[in-house]
Amino acid sequence: MCDFILLKRTVRIRLYPARFRGRLMIRWLARLVRVSGILIAGVASAEDDPEFLSFRGGAFDINDSETTAMFGVEYRSDYKDLILTPMAGGFITAEGGLYGYGGVFLDVFLGRRLVARPSFAVGAYSDGDGKDLGGVLEFRSAIALAWRFDDRSRLGLEVSHLSNASLYDSNPGTENLTLNYSVPLDRLF
Repeated sequence: MCDFILLKRTVRIRLYPARFRGRLMIRWLARLVRVSGILIAGVASAEDDPEFLSFRGGAFDINDSETTAMFGVEYRSDYKDLILTPMAGGFITAEGGLYGYGGVFLDVFLGRRLVARPSFAVGAYSDGDGKDLGGVLEFRSAIALAWRFDDRSRLGLEVSHLSNASLYDSNPGTENLTLNYSVPLDRLF
């Protein structure tokens, strides 16, 4: 075991004898192939999914003393030429904060019913009488876990983070928790 001091932190590097390195490489490659196969199979299951309109309600800024209610709507496209799919949405808080955004998401099916959906978006925020996030331009990252019903509608929980990525002097950020109900658009119209 070798110790190196780098930027006032100790980094430990474990050196394996040459006879073990090949086995370790094969194990890591096998893990990578398994994870890739699961992700590809999960993404392939989403090919028949329609476009969705998602309604949400929950708590804005759950890790702070300024927690308030939030309500929103999101449109998710069925455009399938890319791995990432476009979306657009917005929300309003009980204190008059507004956020509108556009971004991308990826549906990963974990079996027939369970869907994980990571997403990333960029948008404009106005604080109203609520929390000041430091500026207008805000980035949104989220992960949702939803149950898919026979009619392809979904009910799930989403955790999201809103931040200006330190573009402004102040970057307090927020964490939000919402309950989402997503309806296929072809059922609405």
